[in-house]
Amino acid sequence: MIQLKEVVKIYQSKSGNVKAVDTVDLDIKQGEIFGIIGYSGAGKSSLIRLLNGLEKPTSGSIEVAGQRIDKIGGRELRKARQEISMIFQHFNLLWSRTVRENIAFPLEIVGVKKESRDKRVAELIKLVGLEGREDAYPAQLSGGQKQRVGIARALANNPKVLLCDEATSALDPQTTDSILELLVDINERLGLTIVLITHEMHVIRKICHQVAVMEEGRVVEQGEVLQVFKKPQQSITKRFVKQVTEPEDTKATVEHLLELYPKGRVVQLTFVGDAAEQPLITNIIRHFEVEVNILQGKISQTQSGSYGTLFIHMDGNDLEVERAVSYIQNQQVEVEVILNA
Repeated sequence: MIQLKEVVKIYQSKSGNVKAVDTVDLDIKQGEIFGIIGYSGAGKSSLIRLLNGLEKPTSGSIEVAGQRIDKIGGRELRKARQEISMIFQHFNLLWSRTVRENIAFPLEIVGVKKESRDKRVAELIKLVGLEGREDAYPAQLSGGQKQRVGIARALANNPKVLLCDEATSALDPQTTDSILELLVDINERLGLTIVLITHEMHVIRKICHQVAVMEEGRVVEQGEVLQVFKKPQQSITKRFVKQVTEPEDTKATVEHLLELYPKGRVVQLTFVGDAAEQPLITNIIRHFEVEVNILQGKISQTQSGSYGTLFIHMDGNDLEVERAVSYIQNQQVEVEVILNA
């Protein structure tokens, strides 16, 4: 559905050239929810603007829904954009138009007759859950409702691709989750390919099938979300993963443990997929003569399954502790000894 080959984007400025996108290769399949994550200045906003032709690459090729976006312009590009819609962080609604009129706007532009237009708008209002708010103006809507209008408007022309530019950054956590759930529903119902950029790993974890991590214009890591969570390779990816998988006070807990437990081991367990559902701690206590204290932990759900970390303290005979650790490893759970006192 979307293919980028050796894409480079250089901006010229008085202080010199800035390489915002540096030799990026991506292959996004039809029907995927593909996340691009990075901190400010990583190049992700420039990259998403390249996908719908708002920017042209300095070099490389970009194909979206069968069209070479980097090669076309004018009327041909405007036609191609009907299949590539976009939603924005700050909604970009027409404040003098009602919900119904905002959603109808792209249909008016392409000359859809009023009867067909009204029918399509009614379908979209129902799809995004805005029944009863059709005649409200943007100033009368909550942030989440405004973004639902933006999503409905983006879907008006039945696009094949939906680009999301930090679409939940201006929303509170609860509203963010409701918008992400709506995007998943749209993806499943319509088979729509969704590409979203974000600096929040929670967004990636919640809805994406694949993720690309950007740093200084380059894609430094990419893959299936669950696998990236399981074995992040780059330091920036590890920082992002820790946002949602590891409690913030891990270091403090381990230091405090040195005072509470002068002997024994502090062990970090990493669960992926079915392993997260096992009664692991119960089985350890039943089968081995060790004391186990659960310190802290967190399990996160991804589109491909569960991922979690658990910190425990184990104490007992050295041989029994070793046997317990070996047992854990045989359950397809990764084990890292954090403290061995």
